[in-house]
Amino acid sequence: MKKVAVIPGDGIGPEVIGAALEVLKKAAPGAFEFQSVAMGGNAIDKYGEPLPAESLKTCQEADATLLGAVGGPKWDNVPPEIRPERGLLGVRKGLKVFANIRPAKIFAPLASACPLRKDIADKGIDFVIIRELTGGIYFGKHEAFTTPDGEKAARDVMEYTEHEIRRIAHVGFKAAMGRRKIVTSVDKANILTSSRLWREVVEDVAKEYPEVKLNHLYVDNASMQLIRVPSEFDVIVTENTFGDILSDEASQIVGSIGMIPSASLGDNNRGLYEPIHGSAPDIAGQDKANPIGTILCGAMMLRYSFGMNSEADRIERAVDEVLNDGLRTGDIFTGSEGTKLITGSQMKDAILAKL
Repeated sequence: MKKVAVIPGDGIGPEVIGAALEVLKKAAPGAFEFQSVAMGGNAIDKYGEPLPAESLKTCQEADATLLGAVGGPKWDNVPPEIRPERGLLGVRKGLKVFANIRPAKIFAPLASACPLRKDIADKGIDFVIIRELTGGIYFGKHEAFTTPDGEKAARDVMEYTEHEIRRIAHVGFKAAMGRRKIVTSVDKANILTSSRLWREVVEDVAKEYPEVKLNHLYVDNASMQLIRVPSEFDVIVTENTFGDILSDEASQIVGSIGMIPSASLGDNNRGLYEPIHGSAPDIAGQDKANPIGTILCGAMMLRYSFGMNSEADRIERAVDEVLNDGLRTGDIFTGSEGTKLITGSQMKDAILAKL
């Protein structure tokens, strides 16, 4: 029996995690032992810190970790060093997961929920963003200081080493080999020294994958092209901050941020799986949260950490079938003919019924 650490988190986290666990138990009965872990705002309230040592230890000893969402306005004014997001960064670093994989695929039944023009959406959207997860500004030096003339100032350092860039580039090129064999590396090499190193190393890694076409885009241009011609993207590889922003943009062009799962992987398969939506405290406890992103995280966990591809396929087919039946939570409901607005728990029950 495999051990899975479960971080319900804050806001809607416990709701969507609960739905995902029910689906996992039905898709793979008896396969997992689940252990709940405190992290984020709830851990601050209980222990005074966002990631207690015992919580991290449980995640490190597990075969995979499933995370809901952390944070919320309640903890906006706590000291920066103990904000809920610090727990998230800490667990990523503690698990040594450096590659975040975020698929962006438009489900055919949700084409009407795509905010892009119909002629653009009809060309199809199916790409993957592979984001470096443990370097860059988020893990660089953060400093608030006072200038010699007494003015407040602050700086955040973006730093990357060659090996950090090289290993994430390999993840991107390997992913492309199983897809359409196109890698788009996103940087800001016209301005940033770290991006110039990024581009240099990515081009060197590309020599090992002669079948893959490599493109470069500056991040501002990439953000425009994702809206203009999303069908032309296959695999996007980029650094931490750019990946954070672009993946949220990608989630919206496919219909809803509530639909998108993600996997964070390291050199082993003990991945961290989390939907890309936030804790949405404004709808917490109202049964409005879309559980599909978290349910699909469970499918990614089955596939990447445990090699349980047939079980993962069953979950993904169940989601497709429910959407084809016209069932929609509020975030993906457009009122179009043949669709029905349902609650988060009803969506979960419908997927369970398909399984």
